[in-house]
Amino acid sequence: MLLKKPAMAGTLESSDAQVTISPKEGGVDVEIKSSVMYQYGRQIEECVRETLKNLNVDNAYVKVVDQGALECTLKARVECAAFRSAEVDNGYPWGGAIK
Repeated sequence: MLLKKPAMAGTLESSDAQVTISPKEGGVDVEIKSSVMYQYGRQIEECVRETLKNLNVDNAYVKVVDQGALECTLKARVECAAFRSAEVDNGYPWGGAIK
């Protein structure tokens, strides 16, 4: 998936995450700010990277502001931000089609 512009998904509410993604050359960089960073920081980064890999996103800067979101919420926010960035507006793979 080719990212075209910066995009955001999610909120700063409790149990949610705000994900901002931008096109960038040279791989994937992930910045995380989380209220549970010391407990779950590695798992958050792993979830973000795995979701981007499943979407075939190879070059991106991703900023995650996590407020204790579940993994399924984080994955949904990353997917939504990536689709918005790539300007995909139809043909979403609903129902677990993305690994």
